[in-house]
Amino acid sequence: MKKRIGLIVLIIIAILVIFNFDLIRYGIRQASGQLHIIYNARPVEEYLNDSTVSQEVKDKLKLVDDVKSFAHERLHLAETDNYTEMYDQQGQPVLWVVTGCEPFSFQPYQWTFPVLGSVPYKGFFKKHLADQELEDIKSKGLDAGMRTVGGWSTLGWFNDPILSEMLSRSNGDLANLIIHELVHSTIFVKDSVEFNENLASFIADKGTLIYMSEKFGADSDEMKNYVNEENDNKKFIRHMLSGYDILDSLYQSFEGVSEVRKLRQKEEVIKSIINNLDTLKLHNDNRLSNFKGFVPNNTYFMSFKRYQSKQGKLDSLFNKEFDQELVNFIEYLKNKHPYL
Repeated sequence: MKKRIGLIVLIIIAILVIFNFDLIRYGIRQASGQLHIIYNARPVEEYLNDSTVSQEVKDKLKLVDDVKSFAHERLHLAETDNYTEMYDQQGQPVLWVVTGCEPFSFQPYQWTFPVLGSVPYKGFFKKHLADQELEDIKSKGLDAGMRTVGGWSTLGWFNDPILSEMLSRSNGDLANLIIHELVHSTIFVKDSVEFNENLASFIADKGTLIYMSEKFGADSDEMKNYVNEENDNKKFIRHMLSGYDILDSLYQSFEGVSEVRKLRQKEEVIKSIINNLDTLKLHNDNRLSNFKGFVPNNTYFMSFKRYQSKQGKLDSLFNKEFDQELVNFIEYLKNKHPYL
């Protein structure tokens, strides 16, 4: 009887492996990539005590630690062992994320994972694997996009290290990134990527303003530079969300329209959106140079909706129900959405 039960269990396991082989293989690859980074990361203290490391890098590392303390003590975000080590990227990307979307509607392609549920992106630590996934998405007749990632949260599965390229950011931008990722380690709702990303962006924006003001002073150059960066970001985001709305309206008018005409109209609208970037009058218009030779598709516009489309609703809740008290707002959400 025991042998029979054991055989049945083995058969069930074999069946599960066969039907979930791609997912298991992906999980192993991701774990391997994450572990490679973790095992090759060095404690921050080693960098701080290394005479060959520049003072600029050391100052940024100290800033990360200071932001962590602020996020825990002042914002009541979860206290973690994240960002106590740093991985030297040697100037190279370490993670590529692939997204997909219907070509004439903003319906994202979804991947399903244990714990996380359905998510509209898939990460890879090997570029050639990301390239393969990108081509697979394209072969389905979908818009496909790929971007590198400057930081991410493993949601408590690992102690997330600082990535060396993070330190190339301005102080305000770096603080914003750290707070954003720490929000993910505090509040994360399954099957709600858009809510999670919008919330992390919202809290990071509000929290960074408080941090920068307290750390450097409301009238400091550091604060002024950060405010200018944020104003540029908001103008750019509003423009892209407006572009999203224009395209969405266009797609909803496509009933009975030929594929050739759909594509031509889509291309014309996207070209107009990009050409009108010159009207934004940014404080630093160098970011617009990234669009030379770049033609975005639906996945690009979807990314703005994923991270920014709910900011107005969150801001309304923040102002009306919590009188702009960020800690009370965070505590409410922590209680409403218990962590994974």
